[in-house]
Amino acid sequence: MRVVMIAAALMLGACVPAPAPVTEANATPQMDFADYCAGCHGAGGKGDGAAAAGLAKKPADLTTLSARNQGSFPTTRVMAQIWGYTGKKGDGVMPDFSPLMAGAMVPFDGGDGIQTPTPIRLVALAEYLQSLQVK
Repeated sequence: MRVVMIAAALMLGACVPAPAPVTEANATPQMDFADYCAGCHGAGGKGDGAAAAGLAKKPADLTTLSARNQGSFPTTRVMAQIWGYTGKKGDGVMPDFSPLMAGAMVPFDGGDGIQTPTPIRLVALAEYLQSLQVK
C-alpha cells in the first residue's frame, strides 16, 4: 500500500508543470535581483546573502546607496557598476550580467539631458534597487 501511495505521489508531481525559465519576456526586476544579486547581497539587499560569509570582502549594503550619496540615488553609477560586469564571469566575485544587457532597449537620461539607449532590464533592476533604499 505504501509503495502505491509513493508511486501515486510521484506521478502527481510529474503532472505539475515546471516553472517557465526566466526570459526577457517574463523577467521582473525582483526575479533578476533574486537571480543575480540576492545570493551575496541578501533578499533585502543588506549584504547578508547566503554566499556573503564565504567572501573575502563583505558585499555592499544596497539599501544605503542613497544615504551614501547625499540622499540621491546614484542610478547611473549603479547601472555602470552592473554593466561593468558583463562578460567577466570568473574574473571577479560579481556574476555575469550579460543576459540583462541583451534584448530590448529604452531611452535613459543619466542626468546629462541625453537619451541613451539602455537595456530595459538594467534600468528596471536599478529602479528596483532604488525601491530598497532606507528612508
